[in-house]
Amino acid sequence: MMKIFLIGFMGSGKSMLGKSLASATGLFFADLDEMIETSAGKTITEIFANEGEEVFRVLEHEALLKAVHTLDDVIIAVGGGTPCFFDHMDLMNKTGKTIYLKYTPEKLFEYLREEPDKRPLISGKSDKELRDYIHRKLKEREPFYQQARHTLTWPEISIGLLEKIISR
Repeated sequence: MMKIFLIGFMGSGKSMLGKSLASATGLFFADLDEMIETSAGKTITEIFANEGEEVFRVLEHEALLKAVHTLDDVIIAVGGGTPCFFDHMDLMNKTGKTIYLKYTPEKLFEYLREEPDKRPLISGKSDKELRDYIHRKLKEREPFYQQARHTLTWPEISIGLLEKIISR
């Protein structure tokens, strides 16, 4: 029974790489944000807009617990903030392999500025505001991300390296 948790900042490719890795390995892929949207019957953007981040974090916690207790042989892409709440890093480290996809703030900025409206926490930010947000949030979240058992750093992130980690 294998559980692989892909963690990292928004825009770090957790979902894209997770789907590719699942395809390459035959494991199931689960996106925590999609699980939240399905159970809530609303988009992440609607949850943030109508109920706030606190409600979202509780829904996220419930979705992670459900994933941990009901899914096996799975690659789970978690949200950028997931590791920072409710002792989630401890839970993920105890129940599976955690892999931090680490990017520079500038590389994250390049990726995120292309699709800000898909992400409620950065929607409507100017380039300067987005850069400031990335730097501030990375500084807050890095201590949690660094608790991952494995770290892959851009530009070395690849499906091949991910396959090596999960086959150990």
